[in-house]
Amino acid sequence: MIKKFLILYFTLLSFTIFAKEIAITFDDSPRAAQGYFDGPTRASKLIKALKQHDVEQVAFFSVSKKLDEEGKERLTTYSEAGHIIANHTHSHPDINKLSFQEYKNDFIMADSLLNHYENFRKWLRYPYLREGDTVEKRDGMRALLKEKGYINAYITLNNYDWYIETLFQKAVKDKVEIDYDALRQFYVSVMMESIQYYEQMAVKHLGRSPKQVLLLHEMDISALFIGDLVDELRKQDWSIITPEQAYTDSIAAYKAEKLMKFNPGRIGEIAKNKGQKKGLWHKTLDEEYLQQRFEKEVLNNVK
Repeated sequence: MIKKFLILYFTLLSFTIFAKEIAITFDDSPRAAQGYFDGPTRASKLIKALKQHDVEQVAFFSVSKKLDEEGKERLTTYSEAGHIIANHTHSHPDINKLSFQEYKNDFIMADSLLNHYENFRKWLRYPYLREGDTVEKRDGMRALLKEKGYINAYITLNNYDWYIETLFQKAVKDKVEIDYDALRQFYVSVMMESIQYYEQMAVKHLGRSPKQVLLLHEMDISALFIGDLVDELRKQDWSIITPEQAYTDSIAAYKAEKLMKFNPGRIGEIAKNKGQKKGLWHKTLDEEYLQQRFEKEVLNNVK
């Protein structure tokens, strides 16, 4: 009896420790849309794909400077669909290039322009994931977030989906023939490679799989293939959770002691603190690597 109990206990413990849970977030909304889709079409297709694939809620980290009339309507569309609107600053500045006061003002302006959305959350996603190149800036922002009731909406799963978008939009603009099935396979493959890499890094340094937060961007490539990515995640035993659920993980309270001028994400922070010096950015976060694969797997695949 005791033996059976222990087997059941350790089975359940193993399931809990290595449960693969992932939340989806989109940066830079309302991102420029003058390419394959216009803004309203992108928003409509993105919301439809999320609903069709039973993704309850995602978060859109928004740049308030982009709130022209169409941009406001796009964020309203996301909010009314039940998704979270959060702060990605007013002008998407690099904190390493501004004074603390300049960055603070930019953050506060975004808060004032975004906080009326019904599903607004006091979450800050740092542009470029950079939290400051001086202790004054880093700790100043940490104190400011606490004062304003904000959380640092970190990511754990990093990638360069934005560069795939750049390659795609250039091909569209140049009227290059595109094999969209090959593009879908390329996109999903690259995303899964980076996800698996950071998952393995997390297990190595934490001894478990944390509630992961996936960084994506609000753009056409996301609207086209988010459903395919979700399908592949579930095929590989990932459960899609909400961002609010993800930020209940204990790593949400983690604060790096060492200054990181460039930040690979929360898992990379933890890995570096534990002595890992290389490989904090996966190879899929390399523009030359992605361009070579895009040309080979997508453009050269056209019959």
